[in-house]
Amino acid sequence: MARHALPGSKRRTLLSAGLTVSMAGAALGLAGAAAQADQISVPHALAGTLGPLKGLQVDPLANTGVDPLDNGVGTSVGDFKPVSTKAVTDTITKGAKIGELPGVALLSPLLPG
Repeated sequence: MARHALPGSKRRTLLSAGLTVSMAGAALGLAGAAAQADQISVPHALAGTLGPLKGLQVDPLANTGVDPLDNGVGTSVGDFKPVSTKAVTDTITKGAKIGELPGVALLSPLLPG
């Protein structure tokens, strides 16, 4: 065997051993992270992420002079009561939060937080 071949084979052996140890360490680290993730309760995680959504203002331009939703169209025919779109958009233009909207208010107790 030639003398110049010996250091290369040692180098390959050391690289192989180093890669094996690195892969084993990574596998142990991932197993530990997965075990830690199992201990986190799902409702607690949902409360932290979905809870603040109930307090989020729907219309960021509410109560300003440039709110495009702060307008309405109305009509009255004969002796009938006048009908307007303000009844639909008034809640949003006054700065209502998601949990205060009429359709969502029924479902908001189901949201955590």
